[in-house]
Amino acid sequence: MEEKNKIILIVEDDEVLLRALYLQFKDAGFTLSSATDGESALSVAERIKPDLILLDLIIPKKDGFEVLKILKANTVLKDIPVLVLSNLGDDENVKRAKNLGAIDYFIKSNTKLENLAQKVDKYISK
Repeated sequence: MEEKNKIILIVEDDEVLLRALYLQFKDAGFTLSSATDGESALSVAERIKPDLILLDLIIPKKDGFEVLKILKANTVLKDIPVLVLSNLGDDENVKRAKNLGAIDYFIKSNTKLENLAQKVDKYISK
């Protein structure tokens, strides 16, 4: 498969899910970077300026909401699309994430990884 040369930053503290996401996106031709907590997510984002960030909300050090808030306040990083992938499925959290700047919200238990790679591809191709 052709290399897309699009960089995705996956922010996920569950090692098993992180590995599964990594393999799924690698197979889809993306270049990947990862972080397992909010603080490292922000420093990696600043260093590599990814094309898209896939963000879990329940992560150590700084939660995903805080990460979103900081990203969107940063003039260099604010335009990077952020997709939330979380177990928090209630309307209040979905609305809060979107109000903070997430372009879409996926609930882990309702999302097939292969579909996620296709959706990410569409967001990056826009």
